[in-house]
Amino acid sequence: MENAEQIKEYDRILRDATGLRSHPVGVNFLRDLAPAQEVERAKGHRFCQAVMRARQGERLLLTAEEIACPAAASALGFKALPHKLESGEMLKGFGIFQDEAMAARTVRAMPRLELGKYPGILLGPLDSFPDLPDVVLLEGPVEKLMWVALAYLNATGGRLASSTAVLQAICVDSAVLPFLQDTINLSYGCYGCREATDLEEGETAMGFPGHLLPVITENLIHLREKAIPRCRGKVVFRTWREGLPVPKGHCGD
Repeated sequence: MENAEQIKEYDRILRDATGLRSHPVGVNFLRDLAPAQEVERAKGHRFCQAVMRARQGERLLLTAEEIACPAAASALGFKALPHKLESGEMLKGFGIFQDEAMAARTVRAMPRLELGKYPGILLGPLDSFPDLPDVVLLEGPVEKLMWVALAYLNATGGRLASSTAVLQAICVDSAVLPFLQDTINLSYGCYGCREATDLEEGETAMGFPGHLLPVITENLIHLREKAIPRCRGKVVFRTWREGLPVPKGHCGD
């Protein structure tokens, strides 16, 4: 059973090994709002905006009454999907899709939480959680998230298959899907989160179930010892560019 100090240590390792500049975000899907009554309500926020504030160090509670995004409200089980979204009309109106039928097909394929099952969602910096959260959500440069994916593969082997509709990248791709499917998922980002938050061009998002945090951080410690600094040092690239022999140990010898 993890405790608050262990969570802080996982957070430290995750940030130190990857070089993430902002907080990893913990996400808890709440069946009971009572334990979070003292947490600030994220009034008028989209889910992605609440995540943005959480990765800057704030703890927030998001409910059906506060959420400002109808697409996220549906995916999180807060509200039914509005007709204009379900039909594809809204996505066509925003210029995201040309064909309403293709937009509607994409919307219908979104993973969703059961309507009304979780009345609230608690978000905050990972190191503020006393226990492992339901989901750990990361936003940052792709290279930094790549190491987390490799740390996961160190535990499973094989290949990763990420799922995205290039819509609802934070609420669905990085929170709902990892929670429902119990797996890591990397997104490209989307129209909504890039328009509504400070997510930069070269940044994207990733989510994984909180129970994987111990093994992922353990494997990041291993990667930090050799693979990460060697890769970031770009010795092979620099010697190739300068026409020099590749140093011993950099070609599998």
